[in-house]
Amino acid sequence: MKKTLTTKKARTAKAQPKPKLTPEALYSSPEAQYLKAQICDIGRRLWQREYVDGNGGNISVRVGDGYFLCTPTGVSKGFLTPDMLCLCDAEGNQLIGTWKRTSEFLSHLAIFNSVPEAQAVCHAHPVHATAYAIAGLTPPERLIPEIEVFVGRVAIAPYATPGSQEMHDLLAPLAPKHQSILMTNHGVICWGTSVEDAYFKVEITDAFCRTAAIASHLPTNGTSIPPEKMADLLAIKGRLGLPDARSAKNEAWAEDPWTKIRGHDDSIIEEVVRKVTKEVLKQIGNGNGRKSLS
Repeated sequence: MKKTLTTKKARTAKAQPKPKLTPEALYSSPEAQYLKAQICDIGRRLWQREYVDGNGGNISVRVGDGYFLCTPTGVSKGFLTPDMLCLCDAEGNQLIGTWKRTSEFLSHLAIFNSVPEAQAVCHAHPVHATAYAIAGLTPPERLIPEIEVFVGRVAIAPYATPGSQEMHDLLAPLAPKHQSILMTNHGVICWGTSVEDAYFKVEITDAFCRTAAIASHLPTNGTSIPPEKMADLLAIKGRLGLPDARSAKNEAWAEDPWTKIRGHDDSIIEEVVRKVTKEVLKQIGNGNGRKSLS
């Protein structure tokens, strides 16, 4: 009987929730120290890859229950130190940190509050992805397996002032279906299951945009991943436990990805060329195209 009581007491003690740490204790906890080191490492990698310049870009991560660590404003991400990082609550209030938190933390909260699976958010200005954002184009699908499996469909959010409530409201409905979102005339913001995973989404997105931009200048046969093969890639993604809002059964996959790469339909250009050529020939036939060489 004594043994049974001891076991019951042990089970009861195990079932009791751990006392919630104060913000001060949480900020100094081993978990927070580990995450701070990760943020500083990813900040250096963003800077070294030239994904950020000046004091651009920001990183955040969940820590504890309802708290977040984030980068400060006005600091190069290549030279972060753990003591610079800020602790904020779920309303965006800064609780701890001698440096002021990033002004764009509200955009991060749009993702954290709408996607429980998001553990970290990374925002940067990589040149090629940002070029797509400036052009108002989303990267095409069905061209490279890696982006289909590890990122999925990239969305684009309309322009809003960085860090504003409007930007928050634009990102919130997109985040549950997209791990990578282009911010029109701004940059890219990605979420992941860790700080490194969120960074990976940025890296993969920009690498794909760079490849697509180069491909847009090459002669091409318009090759793409056959629509029926997309089911295989989504199945691989499912086995890896990666989220994707797309369903192989419900996707039409009708769009020609090369139209998105070029940013236009070739038939439109061909029609313009045809009309211009016709007009030039007409002018030459009327004698208006003659020009003295003397």
